Amino acid sequence: MAIVPDAETRPIEPSNQPRHPRPAGGNPLRRVDKPLLSLTGLVLNNEDSQQLANKRKPSWLKAKLPGGPGYERVKAIMDEHGVFTVCQEAGCPNMGECWARGVATIMILGDTCTRACGFCNVKTGRPPLLDKDEPRRVAESLRLMYEHARLKHIVITSVNRDELPDGGAGIWAETIIRGKEACPGMSLEVLIPDFEGNWGALQMVIDAKPHIINHNLECVRRMYPAVRPSAKFDRSLELLRRVKEQGMVAKTGIMVGIGEKDEEVLALMDDVQEKTHADGDACDILTIGQYLQPTRNHLPIDRWVHPDTFAMYKEEGLRRGFKVVESGPLVRSSYHADHQADVLSTIEAERARRG
Repeated sequence: MAIVPDAETRPIEPSNQPRHPRPAGGNPLRRVDKPLLSLTGLVLNNEDSQQLANKRKPSWLKAKLPGGPGYERVKAIMDEHGVFTVCQEAGCPNMGECWARGVATIMILGDTCTRACGFCNVKTGRPPLLDKDEPRRVAESLRLMYEHARLKHIVITSVNRDELPDGGAGIWAETIIRGKEACPGMSLEVLIPDFEGNWGALQMVIDAKPHIINHNLECVRRMYPAVRPSAKFDRSLELLRRVKEQGMVAKTGIMVGIGEKDEEVLALMDDVQEKTHADGDACDILTIGQYLQPTRNHLPIDRWVHPDTFAMYKEEGLRRGFKVVESGPLVRSSYHADHQADVLSTIEAERARRG
């Protein structure tokens, strides 16, 4: 079982820190070094007067309110065991549908992230102390959901813990191992951070052998200074390449409507397939969804992407070699994740049958 670095331990309680404690209208570029050339007009920020996110959402972005027996069973178990979910922390519009279908996304390593990405609604700041008992508690909650709420596919994600030597990879690996032992009939997918390019930490996650390893690029290369100022586009591509190099199922996802152009989305698909190619195979699954501005302190929405455009993205992604492409206005990384896993399994079984 993975060894977790020594650290003082106590259960993590939800912090009282406000989400994104920065002034209204704050610019996420304010801490980035001055560029060699002007990006004015290319990168959005919240200091300008155009608050486009407040306009009425189009009809295709309507989501049902959470509810129903399946949803209530999952919620009760989450609450009882003090398990955080990114569904709740990030305000996902699909939470009700996914929980009712027996799919949930658990967030480990606390609820406070060391980064402050321009799109994300998870709290940022200094996280509480590391909770070494978390893998056991998560595995127990998974067992209960597996047995009593008919959970069939789980996605585990985490905040960034850049202050830890391994970025939390030890907790990651132990959680995966315990989760698989507790629920042998459930498929387990992980949505991991970049561990700041610590490939030894990544290897700990790979060695734990989750069924799917997801790492989101989140946006096109040009938008990184505004959207992911603490991340690197090529570093994320290298992570996905290393996952494929070791024969694992690799998945990534992006948001659109945040300032990119359609041709940049297609170029990203080409980059992913070219840079992650290993042993005749490349990144397996791609998800594309509409960006929704969580608060006025986050990056504004540039456009509402029409469902026809999402259909085009899916067609182009499949044409470029992705085995599964989930593309639509309400799509998020974990949306229909169980269906994606089933489709991929069918494809792989057919490939094996044909030799």
